[in-house]
Amino acid sequence: MDTELGVVLVSGGLDSCVTAAIARQDHELAFLHVNYGQRTEAKELRAFHSIADRYGVTQRLTANISYLKMIGGSSLVDPALAVETGPSSSQGVPSTYVPFRNAHLLAIAVSWAEVIGAGSIFIGAVEQDSAGYPDCRPSFFDTFSRLVREGTKPETRITIETPVINLRKKEIVTLGTTLHAPLHLTWSCYRDSELACGRCSSCLLRLKGFRDAGIADPIPYAVPV
Repeated sequence: MDTELGVVLVSGGLDSCVTAAIARQDHELAFLHVNYGQRTEAKELRAFHSIADRYGVTQRLTANISYLKMIGGSSLVDPALAVETGPSSSQGVPSTYVPFRNAHLLAIAVSWAEVIGAGSIFIGAVEQDSAGYPDCRPSFFDTFSRLVREGTKPETRITIETPVINLRKKEIVTLGTTLHAPLHLTWSCYRDSELACGRCSSCLLRLKGFRDAGIADPIPYAVPV
């Protein structure tokens, strides 16, 4: 039986890399990366291609939706807004939330999946250890799945897979290591592209995940870790 084709949204970060490692167990892979004017856009794009090279993925699509930077409203795309440092607060939505970003990403993924005949879309969204982003909740993906069914051809069958959504960062690191995911090629820092800052919420969450898993984080940091 032929292996089903799956589109994997690969940001270049830890969660999407492990999601790709999960998907490749029983899917042929097509990788999608989206630039939206984020601070570390060039670094993330390099990480995407490095991960794709490691997995031998030839079907790659890089999309540009820099209008999200023009819309603003997030410290990831607006240099006038400061990226918070320190652990994420459980109160409210942080400034790093890019308004409705995952809907934009999934819309591109669904369009491409329908054209190339992919039956699944994998996205490395995480709710358990997330910073409180509303578009990382299981209910969001359930609702979007209904939209996909309503807005595609009658014969189209595309499922949205969120295999790490209920995992803690420690569990994601452990699973990625077990699956031999190239974690050393990933990038999580919200602020910097040469050395990870080690101070933003994404860096701190990543570092805690590796520390709790008892595994050394393989990427370089500007501060001792």
